[in-house]
Amino acid sequence: MIRSIELFCGTGGLALGLHKAGFAHEALIEWDKDSCDNIKANITSGFPGIQNWNVKQADVRLVSYDEFGIGIQFVTGGPPCQPFSLGGKHKANDDARDMFPEAVRAVRELQPQGFIFENVRGLTRKSFSTYFNYIILQLSHPDVVKTVEMKWTDHLRLLEEYHTAGAQRGLTYNVVFRLVNAADYGVPQVRQRVVIVGFRSDLGISWAFPEPTHSKTALEFAKKVDGTYWEEHRIAKSDRNQVSLWEQDNVIRLSDKNRKKRWQTVRDAINGLPDPRDDCSSAFQNHEFRAGARSYAGHSGSVMDEPSKTIKAGSHGVPGGENMLVLDDGSLRYYTVRESARIQTFPDNYIFHGSWTESMRQIGNAVPVRLASIIGESVVNQIERIRDHDVNSKLA
Repeated sequence: MIRSIELFCGTGGLALGLHKAGFAHEALIEWDKDSCDNIKANITSGFPGIQNWNVKQADVRLVSYDEFGIGIQFVTGGPPCQPFSLGGKHKANDDARDMFPEAVRAVRELQPQGFIFENVRGLTRKSFSTYFNYIILQLSHPDVVKTVEMKWTDHLRLLEEYHTAGAQRGLTYNVVFRLVNAADYGVPQVRQRVVIVGFRSDLGISWAFPEPTHSKTALEFAKKVDGTYWEEHRIAKSDRNQVSLWEQDNVIRLSDKNRKKRWQTVRDAINGLPDPRDDCSSAFQNHEFRAGARSYAGHSGSVMDEPSKTIKAGSHGVPGGENMLVLDDGSLRYYTVRESARIQTFPDNYIFHGSWTESMRQIGNAVPVRLASIIGESVVNQIERIRDHDVNSKLA
């Protein structure tokens, strides 16, 4: 197991996925009381494997890492995304919610073997490129500290000089990042996120992001060419979308080089759940019907036979209608909390204890459990290879 601390843990999506991969969280730190209470409620109810989780409701800026001693191997977390979100105010470093400096402080003080941080794709937009580069350089050289009187642009210049000089003194990390689409890893949702991974440079670790396992082309093949998708869901031929021979030939041509599994769809995700408008829906927790969904320009739901739109959290609703579902008959309804949780790949026995609005906020802010698990497994495998190599070297 990899001893870890998670910052900005939210309702636990990243933590659950990394736990499944082999991370042992010694603390989960989050300022939002409702999110902390939700994790604690799942601990109390006996959700497997998390009984030893130490959930701390705290402002990360006030956390002292001395209490954790030495030996923390990884720091993980999803710093608040609002400063960089496409739907936010785009203030980046001028936003008081920018917590990347605190992520850097945790790395500097704990000196872990590595770290995993996740954020929205807006972080990579052109207008943020300089600040994003600043974040990466800080994580690469956490010992090069910004003084109180120093502007961040002056600190950036100092880091650039330090980095280009090839200086390896002090604490340094080899950092990589990638914009990943969760759908490419079997999550039934188009969700593009930046994932930043770093390893302490003295460990000599070589690592790359895991290769995508699923593809849109494979889904198109299963729907338009061999029909296996429709057969799996027992959809009659008369109810399937009509496909031209040109479309079929095009998919076949693209599929010749594709050996991946197909993207997962909304229908895949909610398969087995009863219609929430029926009485039998009470057999599943968090599966209550919520009325009032409607469509208008720019506000439409997700269709059944594609991955869901990105599940989002919004303080005044979700502008693109990402929390709605278009049914086979063309009617519209809101996702239930359980459906949204499935799309974010939370297990059915992980319960959300707040209102629909609060639960949807927590789910929308979460990292898909499956995506976290896949990245975590890749990291664990690399750490174990280094550990085994060190043991064998000592025995030789």
